[in-house]
Amino acid sequence: MLARIALTLAVTMAAVTGAAAQEPDLIFKKSTVWRALTPDDKLTVYGIDDPMVEGVACHYTTPERGGISGTFGVAEEVSDISLSCRQVGPVKFKQKFGQGDVVFSERRSLIFKKMQIVRGCDAKRNTLVYMVYSDRPIEGSPKNSTSTVPLMPWGTEVPPKCGEWLK
Repeated sequence: MLARIALTLAVTMAAVTGAAAQEPDLIFKKSTVWRALTPDDKLTVYGIDDPMVEGVACHYTTPERGGISGTFGVAEEVSDISLSCRQVGPVKFKQKFGQGDVVFSERRSLIFKKMQIVRGCDAKRNTLVYMVYSDRPIEGSPKNSTSTVPLMPWGTEVPPKCGEWLK
């Protein structure tokens, strides 16, 4: 019976984590809570590229629990996530997108909680708007962070209008 439950959980987790389009790049970790016999709690900084908008990258910082539950990957992570996105080259849209489309998603607990980075366009200001939040099917989390990327010329490249790329 336990083997069947473990197998079901493993298959579910593989299906869920397989949905992420890219793995974030680990930039660095900083310990925040020292633990004598188990891993420390940490703040971890990751970097990702927007998969639909070439020339835009985001960095986010997330807390990661140590201790026994963190060691075995069963700790529910808190929803305190910060976000910063910037233009890192000439901007080129790969395809049209909708307001609030998911850029990146990651599980924050064994089953119920996930963190998402979503993208929108402020057409009036020609600015991409990114928001990170975590959700849970029963009781969502109002904790969030927003970052904006005004589309600027890069060298001799004229920036595209994000409003022209909305679905």
